[in-house]
Amino acid sequence: MKQVNRQRLFNASSLALVVTALTFAVRANLLGELALQFNLNPQQMGDVSSAAFWGFTITMFIGGPVCDKLGMGRMFSIAFVSHITGIILTIYASDYWTLFLSTLLVGIGNGFVESASYTMVSSLYPDKKVKRINDWHIWFPGGIVIGGLIAYFLTNVGAGWKLQMLVMLIPTLVYGWMFIGQAFPKSERVKQGVSDRDMIKECFKPLFIIMMLCMLLTAATELGTNQWIVELLSTIGVPSILLLVFINGIMTISRANAGFILNHVSTTGLLLFSGIFSLLGLFALSYAQGYTSFIAAGVFAMGVCFFWPTMVGFVSENLPKTGPLGMSLMGGMGLLSTSLVLPVFGWVYQSQLTRLS
Repeated sequence: MKQVNRQRLFNASSLALVVTALTFAVRANLLGELALQFNLNPQQMGDVSSAAFWGFTITMFIGGPVCDKLGMGRMFSIAFVSHITGIILTIYASDYWTLFLSTLLVGIGNGFVESASYTMVSSLYPDKKVKRINDWHIWFPGGIVIGGLIAYFLTNVGAGWKLQMLVMLIPTLVYGWMFIGQAFPKSERVKQGVSDRDMIKECFKPLFIIMMLCMLLTAATELGTNQWIVELLSTIGVPSILLLVFINGIMTISRANAGFILNHVSTTGLLLFSGIFSLLGLFALSYAQGYTSFIAAGVFAMGVCFFWPTMVGFVSENLPKTGPLGMSLMGGMGLLSTSLVLPVFGWVYQSQLTRLS
């Protein structure tokens, strides 16, 4: 039997997560331009943005139950095909519906990456789950930093939106190549001999249900705000794409030090800290102008940076028998809340524009 190359698998899944983040950052930067190109109002812009999260959400809910039966390798293959197809279709989109469909396909690719990676990383590092999931999740904010800077540079040199989308094909092809021919580990649930029935029963425990309800709130706070921040803060006197880069730069550095922090603070204590700072950051951002907005953005970033990976890691550590299903349900609930909140953000934004005009 071929040996599992733990480091290569981790690196490949990290690059796949970078692609997921690039789709997020580049599309956030292009919301206004795509609205002009396809004659979309803010409500439609919110619908198109939410399509990526609907694809993400549906795939996360599907990915958990089928992970052990379909196999991690096949899930990453589906992610690769969905990413390639979605990016190319976006470049050749001609109207609202082709743009919506292409965004949906990209979201499906993102969902398979996350669903397969949660199971794979926790199986590769069973004794360091929260730390290694945080290490892996560094590359979501890290990818947004990379994507935001690329988008900012290409916009400044006059490169069109299609070229910005085309850039994402390069890391997609690389991560696809890195997964070719690799052996994948058995999930922790399979190693422990937990049946499908027991895995499902574990997901009905009160603690798991509470964590899923909390995920609805924390994910909307992080992803909903970040997806709209470039457009919402476009008039505060600084390039708002740089605010997105700044927030995710802080998130990247913070997650890189999650292991050190978790040596001194409990998982629940870290989540409490995150909630308080997220609240303070959102209030500060609502009043910030000019370069002081970076202070508010920094507070917000410190709040949201640990939410997602720590909540998933908490479930994996404290409810290990939920297996791939539990981690995918957690991710799926987070993405469901984001899918629901993005059109609401669009509606609020449009109503405020109407009121001010």
